[in-house]
Amino acid sequence: MSQVQTCEFDSIILGAGPAGATAAAVLAEKGRNVVVLERDKFPRYHIGESLMPYCYFPLERLGLVETITNSHFPKKYSVQFVNTNGKVSQPFYFFQHNDHPSSTTWQVVRSEFDNMILDKARQNGATVHEETTARELIWENGAVVGVRATTASGEAREYRAPITIDATGRDALAVTRNGWKVRDPYLNKIAIWTYYRNAARDPGLDEGATTVAYLPERGWFWYIPLPDNIVSVGIVAEKDYLYRDTREIGEIFQREIAANSWIQEHLAPGEQFGRYWVTGEYSYRSQHCAADGLILAGDAFAFLDPVFSSGVFLALRSGELAAEAADAALTAQDFTAAQFAPYGEHLCSGIEAMRKLVYAFYDQEFSFREFLMANPTLKGDLTDCLIGNLFRDFDPLFGALADFAKLPAALPHGGPVTAPQLVER
Repeated sequence: MSQVQTCEFDSIILGAGPAGATAAAVLAEKGRNVVVLERDKFPRYHIGESLMPYCYFPLERLGLVETITNSHFPKKYSVQFVNTNGKVSQPFYFFQHNDHPSSTTWQVVRSEFDNMILDKARQNGATVHEETTARELIWENGAVVGVRATTASGEAREYRAPITIDATGRDALAVTRNGWKVRDPYLNKIAIWTYYRNAARDPGLDEGATTVAYLPERGWFWYIPLPDNIVSVGIVAEKDYLYRDTREIGEIFQREIAANSWIQEHLAPGEQFGRYWVTGEYSYRSQHCAADGLILAGDAFAFLDPVFSSGVFLALRSGELAAEAADAALTAQDFTAAQFAPYGEHLCSGIEAMRKLVYAFYDQEFSFREFLMANPTLKGDLTDCLIGNLFRDFDPLFGALADFAKLPAALPHGGPVTAPQLVER
């Protein structure tokens, strides 16, 4: 039997998406010996193409603002909403709230965007092994001390480090193996999406706007302009609504186009191409953000309904925060789960703020317009939340919002594992 190759590092990062690549870039910049294990060969396809304005700040930290500004990605100045009758709201322009470069954001091709961040991690000194699949975490004395992985050629390898960051996306290695996934009790939507060439775009500043177009029963379309005259179009709704008369996703998609005249008119000159995609289990959070020697980041920790485009921002920010927590642990030589409690508490506070807004959005009786007419002084707080300024006190906002919509209680889970809780061995 051939001997398994073992490689030693300061930290191991599983997954090279925005969370993992950001964590790798930050840790490598701090001089840590970092390895990234990525199952796929980059560039690779991924959904999640619309950036929140506050993505600017992690990208600034990474030194990528100039790169993305000079890219071919359409600039996104606003979000607009379209009711079921096809009536368009006044676009919400980010610069009207915040006179800062972050008020211009982007609609990105994720294969290119993610590769941009991974290249930065490489430039900063991280070792990246693509087409290398993490098979299992290595546990010793109740702590994660490494990962067993397989290369594209089938070679088995062991990577060892005192700290591992799981950024394996919705595959969520640690969550899946330990049974830590807790689905949101209400946000159990599914999504169907595809792409169009030469579909219509609105003029001027609105050319790159994200459009949220309502469907009956609080379903909605996204309409995201991408480079090369391509538009990403998707539906998010309850499974029972979408599958009410067929399970053929292409038929469902074409049927729902007729339910919103704005979507129908904008897609009419275009041509659908490629496959139709579908995904479910849209909102979940891990019971734990960390264990001894392990931190969870990005979708490997939590995912929230995408109506306000929070996914990439939370991935970038959690990657940044996880890297800071890992660096502090390396400095202190303390890799116990308790070391990462502040990380989990801080990250969950931002997720909870966005989660409350998502619940309000899906409340059949709720109207943001009516809420702001009754509470004009809270427009700034609401806008901060919508653009990604999530990590601040929103008690006045949600105290008032509770009179207009049924808001969820904060989820009790998401902290680190504490003894005698059992984890994978």
